[in-house]
Amino acid sequence: MQDTALVIIDVQEAIDHPVWGRRNNPHAETNMGQILRAWRRHGWPVVHIRHDSAQEGSPYTPGSEMHAFKPVVAPEAGETIIGKATNNAFVGTSLENHLRAEAIERLIVMGVLTQHSVDTTARMAASLGFEVTMVSDATAATDTEDYYGTVWRAEDVHALALAHFAADYGRVMGTEEILQDIEEK
Repeated sequence: MQDTALVIIDVQEAIDHPVWGRRNNPHAETNMGQILRAWRRHGWPVVHIRHDSAQEGSPYTPGSEMHAFKPVVAPEAGETIIGKATNNAFVGTSLENHLRAEAIERLIVMGVLTQHSVDTTARMAASLGFEVTMVSDATAATDTEDYYGTVWRAEDVHALALAHFAADYGRVMGTEEILQDIEEK
């Protein structure tokens, strides 16, 4: 699967900051770690997306303690790291050029937050012609208040984001399915 990249989005210590509120999938990082370890055993391409916020006071501010990658998915030597300043990993970055230069056609996407950078990046990838799979239990969403003041539970926000993605942009699979696919290759 040299034409497939594992893309890990914004899995930095900052995601644990209280500003994000309650989230679903408390085991998302554990699942990401399992997939990453299996992926690395084959030596397939890995791309780490790091959020480099320019917003004052953001937990994702470069140089802050919370800007660091979480250890469970920390990059290893030779793995690509791409910093981004927006919610879309393709905007203002070298991501598309990197993927094209490496002849990547397919992406397995996981990270945080489902309704923000994961969804936005995965949809853009599909719009650019990549075949995209989002890992349902290796992503996490947060409670979200809508325009009318209704607070939607993280589980519902997550489910709706995955449903919209699967309807028009790509596939949604669970960790066990991904691990099985990896072992069959």
